[in-house]
Amino acid sequence: MTTQSDTIVGLGTGSTTVFAIQHLGERLKNGEIKNIVGIPTSFQSENLARECGIPLTTLNAVDHIDLAIDGADEVDPQKNLIKGGGAAHTQEKLVDSFADYFIVVVDSSKLVEKLGTNFLLPVEIIPKAMKPVMLHLEKLGGKSELRTAVKKDGPIITDQGNFVLDVKFDSLHDLAELEKTINNIPGVLNNGLFVGLADLVIVGELQDGQPLVREF
Repeated sequence: MTTQSDTIVGLGTGSTTVFAIQHLGERLKNGEIKNIVGIPTSFQSENLARECGIPLTTLNAVDHIDLAIDGADEVDPQKNLIKGGGAAHTQEKLVDSFADYFIVVVDSSKLVEKLGTNFLLPVEIIPKAMKPVMLHLEKLGGKSELRTAVKKDGPIITDQGNFVLDVKFDSLHDLAELEKTINNIPGVLNNGLFVGLADLVIVGELQDGQPLVREF
Protein backbone atom coordinates (compact mmCIF):
# COMPACT_ATOMS: atom_id res chain seq x y z
CA MET A 1 0.00 0.00 0.00
CA THR A 2 1.38 3.42 -0.98
CA THR A 3 0.29 6.91 -0.13
CA GLN A 4 -2.42 8.13 -2.50
CA SER A 5 -4.08 11.51 -2.99
CA ASP A 6 -6.77 12.63 -0.54
CA THR A 7 -5.14 10.82 2.36
CA ILE A 8 -4.57 11.59 6.04
CA VAL A 9 -1.13 10.22 6.93
CA GLY A 10 0.45 9.58 10.33
CA LEU A 11 4.07 10.72 10.23
CA GLY A 12 6.40 8.71 12.43
CA THR A 13 9.61 9.72 14.18
CA GLY A 14 13.19 8.59 13.67
CA SER A 15 15.93 8.16 11.09
CA THR A 16 13.99 5.78 8.86
CA THR A 17 10.84 7.84 8.66
CA VAL A 18 12.83 10.96 7.81
CA PHE A 19 13.22 9.50 4.31
CA ALA A 20 9.52 8.66 4.10
CA ILE A 21 8.50 12.21 5.05
CA GLN A 22 10.97 13.71 2.59
CA HIS A 23 9.73 11.40 -0.17
CA LEU A 24 6.13 12.32 0.58
CA GLY A 25 7.01 16.00 0.38
CA GLU A 26 8.74 15.50 -2.97
CA ARG A 27 5.70 13.71 -4.42
CA LEU A 28 3.46 16.55 -3.27
CA LYS A 29 5.80 19.14 -4.75
CA ASN A 30 6.01 17.27 -8.07
CA GLY A 31 2.25 16.95 -8.31
CA GLU A 32 2.25 13.15 -8.19
CA ILE A 33 -0.22 13.29 -5.31
CA LYS A 34 -2.39 16.03 -3.83
CA ASN A 35 -4.57 16.83 -0.86
CA ILE A 36 -2.32 15.05 1.65
CA VAL A 37 -2.57 16.00 5.32
CA GLY A 38 -0.06 14.75 7.88
CA ILE A 39 -0.36 14.11 11.60
CA PRO A 40 3.12 14.20 13.19
CA THR A 41 4.15 12.09 16.16
CA SER A 42 6.81 14.46 17.54
CA PHE A 43 8.28 17.94 17.27
CA GLN A 44 10.93 16.39 15.03
CA SER A 45 8.47 14.98 12.50
CA GLU A 46 6.35 18.14 12.69
CA ASN A 47 9.28 20.40 11.85
CA LEU A 48 10.50 18.14 9.06
CA ALA A 49 7.02 17.88 7.53
CA ARG A 50 6.69 21.66 7.48
CA GLU A 51 10.10 21.96 5.81
CA CYS A 52 8.94 19.46 3.18
CA GLY A 53 5.72 21.36 2.51
CA ILE A 54 3.32 18.79 3.96
CA PRO A 55 0.13 20.36 5.42
CA LEU A 56 -0.49 19.26 8.99
CA THR A 57 -3.42 18.67 11.29
CA THR A 58 -4.00 17.08 14.71
CA LEU A 59 -5.73 14.01 16.08
CA ASN A 60 -8.49 16.17 17.55
CA ALA A 61 -9.33 17.61 14.12
CA VAL A 62 -9.95 14.32 12.29
CA ASP A 63 -12.19 11.28 12.66
CA HIS A 64 -9.71 8.81 11.15
CA ILE A 65 -6.19 8.32 9.80
CA ASP A 66 -5.90 6.47 6.50
CA LEU A 67 -2.28 5.42 6.80
CA ALA A 68 0.56 5.67 9.33
CA ILE A 69 4.23 5.22 8.44
CA ASP A 70 6.74 4.67 11.22
CA GLY A 71 9.94 2.88 12.14
CA ALA A 72 10.76 0.48 14.97
CA ASP A 73 13.68 -0.46 17.18
CA GLU A 74 12.85 -4.17 17.10
CA VAL A 75 10.41 -6.33 15.12
CA ASP A 76 9.63 -9.95 15.98
CA PRO A 77 8.28 -12.63 13.57
CA GLN A 78 4.68 -11.79 14.57
CA LYS A 79 5.27 -8.11 13.63
CA ASN A 80 5.17 -7.01 17.26
CA LEU A 81 7.42 -4.04 17.92
CA ILE A 82 9.53 -2.25 20.46
CA LYS A 83 9.57 1.49 19.80
CA GLY A 84 10.74 4.48 21.77
CA GLY A 85 14.38 4.98 20.88
CA GLY A 86 13.48 8.56 20.07
CA ALA A 87 11.32 8.93 23.20
CA ALA A 88 8.24 9.55 21.02
CA HIS A 89 6.46 6.22 21.52
CA THR A 90 3.45 7.68 23.35
CA GLN A 91 2.44 9.93 20.45
CA GLU A 92 3.47 7.26 17.97
CA LYS A 93 1.16 4.72 19.60
CA LEU A 94 -1.71 7.22 19.56
CA VAL A 95 -1.30 7.84 15.84
CA ASP A 96 -0.34 4.32 14.75
CA SER A 97 -3.21 2.65 16.63
CA PHE A 98 -5.72 5.14 15.20
CA ALA A 99 -4.66 4.49 11.60
CA ASP A 100 -6.63 2.21 9.30
CA TYR A 101 -3.34 0.81 7.99
CA PHE A 102 0.04 0.91 9.76
CA ILE A 103 3.27 0.41 7.80
CA VAL A 104 6.57 -0.15 9.59
CA VAL A 105 9.82 0.61 7.74
CA VAL A 106 13.07 -0.83 9.14
CA ASP A 107 16.46 -2.14 8.11
CA SER A 108 17.25 -5.81 8.61
CA SER A 109 19.22 -5.17 11.84
CA LYS A 110 15.90 -4.47 13.59
CA LEU A 111 14.55 -7.99 12.96
CA VAL A 112 14.77 -10.26 16.01
CA GLU A 113 13.39 -13.63 17.02
CA LYS A 114 12.30 -12.26 20.39
CA LEU A 115 11.63 -8.69 21.51
CA GLY A 116 14.13 -7.39 24.03
CA THR A 117 17.07 -9.08 22.33
CA ASN A 118 18.99 -5.90 21.50
CA PHE A 119 16.83 -3.09 22.83
CA LEU A 120 15.53 -2.18 26.27
CA LEU A 121 11.83 -1.44 26.74
CA PRO A 122 11.11 2.32 26.98
CA VAL A 123 8.49 3.40 29.52
CA GLU A 124 7.35 7.04 29.67
CA ILE A 125 6.59 8.13 33.22
CA ILE A 126 5.47 11.17 35.17
CA PRO A 127 8.65 12.53 36.83
CA LYS A 128 7.19 12.55 40.36
CA ALA A 129 6.35 8.86 40.04
CA MET A 130 9.82 7.63 39.06
CA LYS A 131 10.67 5.66 42.22
CA PRO A 132 7.25 4.01 42.67
CA VAL A 133 7.16 3.01 38.99
CA MET A 134 10.66 1.55 39.18
CA LEU A 135 9.61 -0.54 42.18
CA HIS A 136 6.51 -1.78 40.34
CA LEU A 137 8.59 -2.71 37.31
CA GLU A 138 11.08 -4.53 39.53
CA LYS A 139 8.24 -6.70 40.81
CA LEU A 140 7.48 -7.57 37.18
CA GLY A 141 11.10 -8.62 36.67
CA GLY A 142 12.33 -5.41 35.08
CA LYS A 143 15.47 -3.46 35.94
CA SER A 144 15.01 0.24 35.14
CA GLU A 145 17.44 2.97 34.18
CA LEU A 146 16.51 6.63 33.75
CA ARG A 147 17.38 7.71 30.20
CA THR A 148 19.77 10.63 30.33
CA ALA A 149 20.60 13.27 27.74
CA VAL A 150 23.79 13.15 25.69
CA LYS A 151 24.70 16.83 25.29
CA LYS A 152 23.35 18.11 28.62
CA ASP A 153 23.24 16.99 32.22
CA GLY A 154 20.03 15.38 33.39
CA PRO A 155 17.30 13.17 31.96
CA ILE A 156 15.74 13.06 28.52
CA ILE A 157 12.47 15.03 28.53
CA THR A 158 9.69 13.86 26.20
CA ASP A 159 7.43 16.14 24.17
CA GLN A 160 4.89 15.67 26.99
CA GLY A 161 7.39 16.86 29.61
CA ASN A 162 8.00 13.42 31.11
CA PHE A 163 10.90 11.05 31.81
CA VAL A 164 11.74 7.77 30.06
CA LEU A 165 12.83 4.62 31.83
CA ASP A 166 14.68 1.99 29.81
CA VAL A 167 13.75 -1.36 31.29
CA LYS A 168 15.67 -4.62 30.99
CA PHE A 169 13.66 -7.83 31.30
CA ASP A 170 15.39 -11.19 31.28
CA SER A 171 12.58 -12.38 29.04
CA LEU A 172 9.64 -10.61 27.43
CA HIS A 173 6.64 -12.93 27.23
CA ASP A 174 2.84 -12.61 27.13
CA LEU A 175 3.46 -9.35 25.29
CA ALA A 176 -0.13 -8.13 25.07
CA GLU A 177 -0.69 -8.71 28.78
CA LEU A 178 2.64 -7.14 29.72
CA GLU A 179 1.87 -4.05 27.64
CA LYS A 180 -1.43 -3.59 29.52
CA THR A 181 0.07 -4.39 32.92
CA ILE A 182 2.84 -1.79 32.58
CA ASN A 183 0.44 0.85 31.29
CA ASN A 184 -1.79 0.25 34.33
CA ILE A 185 0.99 1.16 36.77
CA PRO A 186 0.11 4.54 38.32
CA GLY A 187 2.52 7.13 36.96
CA VAL A 188 3.11 5.38 33.61
CA LEU A 189 1.94 7.23 30.53
CA ASN A 190 2.79 4.52 27.98
CA ASN A 191 5.39 1.91 27.11
CA GLY A 192 7.17 0.94 23.91
CA LEU A 193 5.49 -2.41 23.27
CA PHE A 194 3.38 -2.23 20.09
CA VAL A 195 1.53 -5.54 20.05
CA GLY A 196 -0.65 -6.51 17.09
CA LEU A 197 -0.63 -3.03 15.52
CA ALA A 198 1.58 -3.38 12.43
CA ASP A 199 -0.18 -4.36 9.21
CA LEU A 200 2.92 -4.41 7.01
CA VAL A 201 6.66 -4.41 7.71
CA ILE A 202 8.97 -3.26 4.92
CA VAL A 203 12.64 -4.19 5.28
CA GLY A 204 15.53 -2.46 3.55
CA GLU A 205 18.84 -4.31 3.33
CA LEU A 206 21.96 -4.87 1.26
CA GLN A 207 22.48 -8.12 -0.63
CA ASP A 208 25.74 -8.56 -2.50
CA GLY A 209 26.28 -4.83 -2.17
CA GLN A 210 22.95 -4.00 -3.78
CA PRO A 211 20.02 -2.33 -1.97
CA LEU A 212 16.93 -4.49 -1.65
CA VAL A 213 13.49 -3.72 -0.27
CA ARG A 214 11.20 -6.57 0.74
CA GLU A 215 8.06 -7.23 2.73
CA PHE A 216 8.59 -9.03 6.02
